Amino acid sequence: MADPLRLMLVDDHYLVRLGLSSVIALEPDMTVCAEAATGRHAIELFRLHKPDVTLMDLRLPDLSGTEATRAIRAEYPDARIIALSTFAGDEEIHSALGAGALAYLVKTVQPEELVDTIRKVAGGQRHVPAELAARLALRSPRSHLSPRELDVLKLMITGQRNKEIAIRLDITEGTVKIHVSNILAKLGVADRTQAVTQALQRGIVALAP
Repeated sequence: MADPLRLMLVDDHYLVRLGLSSVIALEPDMTVCAEAATGRHAIELFRLHKPDVTLMDLRLPDLSGTEATRAIRAEYPDARIIALSTFAGDEEIHSALGAGALAYLVKTVQPEELVDTIRKVAGGQRHVPAELAARLALRSPRSHLSPRELDVLKLMITGQRNKEIAIRLDITEGTVKIHVSNILAKLGVADRTQAVTQALQRGIVALAP
């Protein structure tokens, strides 16, 4: 009999890890070999255990799941990682897959699809549910924001105005206005409120945990 697939669970919520463990415990060909609550710990545990498949939450309190995925894949190119998220924004999906995840699932996934995806990924296959793949296909390349525009957008989300953003980023208020104008144009929206709403829905930026 083949050895069971060894899985690492990465999520900062204990109850989520417990739920995933409960599903996996029902499968005779799977076992949990490690659990991590932060991105940095996930990298450390991956080096120690070298799991067959990792279930990676994307929104973690230190490194994001996307950053942890990129770091693990840089060190272990054959690492097989499934991105898990509460959200399904096209930018978040794009970033996770770009970092090296082989699959993307939302946490409302049914147990049957979860274990089926684990087996697919263990075999080197990719998997993105049809509805998420369709959303990703509609992603506009014009939405790519520069690092500075992302900095401005993150402060916009906290409700800061141009003057406050200028002070925080040590740039002129005029420069902030230019960045805000570029953000609106790239997201195809008319005002700051729409920009913030769309950025959160699409996973371009996230609220701080």
